[in-house]
Order: sequence, then structure tokens, then C-alpha cells
Amino acid sequence: MNRFMKHLKKKNITTYKLIKDFGVSRSLIDRLKLNKPLSTVTLNDLCNYLGCRIEDIVVFIPDE
Repeated sequence: MNRFMKHLKKKNITTYKLIKDFGVSRSLIDRLKLNKPLSTVTLNDLCNYLGCRIEDIVVFIPDE
């Protein structure tokens, strides 16, 4: 389980709630679950929705 999913679980927030209450798209949820690249705007929006710091939901992994 990645940091994003762990943070959701810790806060008792389901992906359904993110989609329904915050308007997060299903494709964004899939990108997060699969550790796909995200824009900084998207990361900022997620942190605002979840009331967290970026370190709570992502880990930087440099390209090889």
C-alpha cells in the first residue's frame, strides 16, 4: 500500500468519498494507486482536500 492509500485509511476516507464529495476523478485515483506521475497542481489540490502535507501522501523517487 502506498503513502496516499495509507493516509486515506488513517483518516477514514474512502476513494468513493474523494470522488463523490471532493470531485476527484476515478482516473486520478487510479494514477495515485499505480504511482503514476502527477502535476504539482494536482498534488496541491489533494493536500488541501485531505488537510495534509505533501510528505504524507507522496515519496519522491528520482528517474534512473
